Amino acid sequence: MSRALHHQISNRILIFILVIIGGSAGYFLGRQLVIWQSLVSLAHYSGLALVQSNASFGEARKALEVLKVPASAACADQEIGTLRDMVFRSVHLKDAGRIRGDKIQCSATAGRSVRSFSSLGLDSTQTTGGFIYYSLKHSNLSGLNRAALQSGNSFVVIDSGEPPNQGGDPVHLEVTIKNAPSLPAEALAIRQQESSNLTSSSEDSGRAGEMLFSTRCSTLGFNCVTLTVPAAYVLRNGTMAISASAAVGGLIWLLFGMLLSNMRARRNDLPSQLSRALDSDKLQVVYQPIVNLATQMTVGAEALARWTNAAGEVIDPDVFVKIAEEKGFVSKITRSVLQHILHDFATTMRNRPGFRISMNVAGADLSDPTFLPMLDESLRRANVKPESIVIEITERSAADGEIAMETIRNLRRMGHSIHIDDFGTGHSNLDKLLYLFADTIKIDKAFTRVIGTDSLAVTILPQILSIAKSLQLGVVVEGVETQMQSDYFSPGLQKIYAQGWLYGHPASAEAIKSLLANDQPLIPDLESAIPGPEIEAPIQKLRLVYSRTA
Repeated sequence: MSRALHHQISNRILIFILVIIGGSAGYFLGRQLVIWQSLVSLAHYSGLALVQSNASFGEARKALEVLKVPASAACADQEIGTLRDMVFRSVHLKDAGRIRGDKIQCSATAGRSVRSFSSLGLDSTQTTGGFIYYSLKHSNLSGLNRAALQSGNSFVVIDSGEPPNQGGDPVHLEVTIKNAPSLPAEALAIRQQESSNLTSSSEDSGRAGEMLFSTRCSTLGFNCVTLTVPAAYVLRNGTMAISASAAVGGLIWLLFGMLLSNMRARRNDLPSQLSRALDSDKLQVVYQPIVNLATQMTVGAEALARWTNAAGEVIDPDVFVKIAEEKGFVSKITRSVLQHILHDFATTMRNRPGFRISMNVAGADLSDPTFLPMLDESLRRANVKPESIVIEITERSAADGEIAMETIRNLRRMGHSIHIDDFGTGHSNLDKLLYLFADTIKIDKAFTRVIGTDSLAVTILPQILSIAKSLQLGVVVEGVETQMQSDYFSPGLQKIYAQGWLYGHPASAEAIKSLLANDQPLIPDLESAIPGPEIEAPIQKLRLVYSRTA
């Protein structure tokens, strides 16, 4: 019996030793595989980043060529109008202006306002090809790389590139000019020790010390882009892949396979859970108040979908909406939210004609031929006017072709108000804004958040408000959490609305009704009512604004 036990123990020890030997070999092989895969990915995304960087610098250089031959006196009203027109019709330009010495004399965003050029947040400076290139410190608004380009007494500010969306990975993007180091100083020093042939304009990929990098340089301009990511982070996040390689035929492989199987089962199960939840009306809808800043009265609310899965986990709306879009049943969410709105507020909207509920509509809905008939029939059955339901879209959702644009036109003809959600975070410009036939823009909370800071984003807010006023567009400010933020958007002669925690967290329909009970009955505001379906009106507005700023 003891011999059998000894034999069993010996076998287990031998198996354990074999697993360790095989696992060690697989471990080092797996590390190299993870590094190689990451370098392939970095090379791919650095190529994409270079395309964007080329577009930014190309637009900047064209703008500087135009400014070489001024059409009017420097910083005169006519030139400031030209600068603003140039910025707001562009994709990548964020500011343009004139400098004298080290002082900015005027710019598109600040008008005729003298301030130090260093107020742009200068980080580093390089000179090449008759241009002075300034790398700017990262904006608080996003991960975009900001840069300024100077030629003579003219300058422009651009988004020179942004790191790829890699699911939260700490990928860093560095945009440089060709006679500047294209790698971080530490990585460059290590690479120069390894190879004396490495130049600052080299296109290369590899590992430099503790960093993985991929550099791509433009053949059209003077800019290079370098993506870097810590090797330790890549290896740490590649643990499962490394473990799979190390555990072939052994215990590690089994544990990894079970974990991967469980993760895949859970991920694949979410779409079916969501579909069943929608079929059984398990989606919840909460409402966040929208107030008129001039009267401080609640004039509407935004409907927000919420979902708790079978395990009791609250799933983020960005997650389950994306799942529904990928699986092709996002229309179920739209239909469910609409039915909740009509169930909760049909009577309220009939009794209070000035009260409106906003609902988000996906790009797939705009291309769905059944969407408009479903919406019309639902409102007819509930005896609710289209004017009471606001349709919120994003610029991206409206970019799916002529069918989507025609749906937006028909929504306007039906009487619905069209709001552009998260305005300012994409490539927003006058042409795109007006051709979406919107009557209201929603300023993204990323802009609201930087009020009271020295972020360059704050200087853009007055220009957005000015555009909205010139085009007779409504304005809804998102993310208002403090009184200081609310006071910044003092309405004056312009109608401005706000939503955020200062005025109320997303709440149940009953809570919103209780809030309305404390307000005076709303009277429809005839001045801000949605005009008739004059689909060509936006084009006329565009011409009017151009004529004013020319």
